Amino acid sequence: MKVKARMPILGSILDDLAKFLLQLGYSPITIRRHARAMRIIDRRLRRQRCDKITKMSHASLQACIPQKGKAKGKIAVSSTIKLLTQYLDDHGILLPLAPLSLTPIEEKLTTYQNYLKDVRGLAPSTIHLQLAIALEFIMRFEARGGLLYLQKLTSQDVEDFLCEAGNRVGRAYLKKIYSYLRSFLRFLALYGAIPSGVNTAIEAPRVYQGEQLPRTLIWETVQALLKSIDCSTAIGKRDYSMLLLIATYGLRASEVVDLKLDDIDWRANCLRIFQRKTAHSVTLPLTPAVGKSIIAYLRHGRPPGCFREIFVRHHAPHGVLKPTAVTEVFQSRSRRSGLPIPFQGVHCLRHSYAVHMLRQGISIKTIGDILGHQNFESTFVYLRLAVEDLRTVPLNLPIRSTSTNKGAL
Repeated sequence: MKVKARMPILGSILDDLAKFLLQLGYSPITIRRHARAMRIIDRRLRRQRCDKITKMSHASLQACIPQKGKAKGKIAVSSTIKLLTQYLDDHGILLPLAPLSLTPIEEKLTTYQNYLKDVRGLAPSTIHLQLAIALEFIMRFEARGGLLYLQKLTSQDVEDFLCEAGNRVGRAYLKKIYSYLRSFLRFLALYGAIPSGVNTAIEAPRVYQGEQLPRTLIWETVQALLKSIDCSTAIGKRDYSMLLLIATYGLRASEVVDLKLDDIDWRANCLRIFQRKTAHSVTLPLTPAVGKSIIAYLRHGRPPGCFREIFVRHHAPHGVLKPTAVTEVFQSRSRRSGLPIPFQGVHCLRHSYAVHMLRQGISIKTIGDILGHQNFESTFVYLRLAVEDLRTVPLNLPIRSTSTNKGAL
């Protein structure tokens, strides 16, 4: 009661906020820390002449964050404000955000975003990458007038941008930057924002098809990595099950984190995977090892929660995982194992699985269907890694007989 009395604005929601934090997985000790930070926030709100919780807004809460140079308690107050904002937004208490006036660059990028979404029909992740390159290109000319300079844009300006990008990325990714930039220049040319012909005056970096082999591990290393994971802990059970799914079915990281409880048919021993790239679902047999690992995690590892996703966060705030979490798990387990794994991306397990299937005599068509490839070319690349099989393809070199050589002399 004394704590509530010291918070005339936020004291009325203190109990409900504590329950909200408990649901997110925060410990009682951490909740008490946030309660102490709320006293500071309440005092700063009153300094802003905000005397009721219904008068609070996003701006008034952000104004409670300590300014630069006043770092005492800044981290605690900032994290509490973030959680408090989430709670108040969920309950519709905060005043709605006022529409912000966009800068000319923001307006241009918003128009480009709508063009990529509505006209070209690109996925949100691709749109995000394209907008990042477009913003980087525009900001390059900020000192020379920004958008106004685009009316005087030359092909040399574009070449200089690509040359600088080529100094920090490889040729394969540089080709993607070129593709994203060309798309943006076409958009600008469509609306007459750049001189005509600039968007067609640049050449793409030369990248030869199949010049790089897929990053794969020998199958013994994959098995050793899985065996190195300590499954006696809850997080160990989760990490083992996620990596085992990739090594067993060649799943993408996004497909692992999207896997839900409803996607497993325990009676039929089937696993349904939704493949984002093809926008189709594929049903695969549930192997005993995978089924056992998932059951062990669900019964003895997974924290309680209302999420339908199988794999969740184990630290507060509780929630579902992002695809990047699978990559972080792979990197962490690779370091702990001490195995010679030179790759940082978990995608190498998917490539390793494809080559392993190929060496087991499974057809290219079946491998492509399991991996979710839309065409055979994506699967054919693994043929180059089946070195032992390729040795049987070339013809034997003709050998000149000794008797023929002697007769010729």
